[in-house]
Amino acid sequence: MADFDEIGVVVDWLDACRKRDLDAVLELYEPDSTLDCICNGERSYRGIGQLRTYWAERLDGFSQTAPGIEDIHPADGGVLLDYSTQTASVRMQFSFSKQGKIAHTRCEETPRDGEDCSSC
Repeated sequence: MADFDEIGVVVDWLDACRKRDLDAVLELYEPDSTLDCICNGERSYRGIGQLRTYWAERLDGFSQTAPGIEDIHPADGGVLLDYSTQTASVRMQFSFSKQGKIAHTRCEETPRDGEDCSSC
């Protein structure tokens, strides 16, 4: 069991996304963290520099009410988050370092109304 609140870290991540606060989002990640995005093709990102590029493009698409939580719960090795943007439902898996930082994320999206996801 972790010595920190994994779901609390994900809620902090959501809050930072809603505020479009890129620095706050990145502070939650380990410097060498990875992200696998399966939205619109599979892409992998490693390290804060690549994550900065990835999230800078996506945070612009979030409103103060998005992403909206659909479900959040503990899962083997981390937390599963289902959230919605204005165009899609997204499932994101988070795993954490012992220091309570995000070590890895993986996202997949399901478009709504036939629209493509551009903001997962």
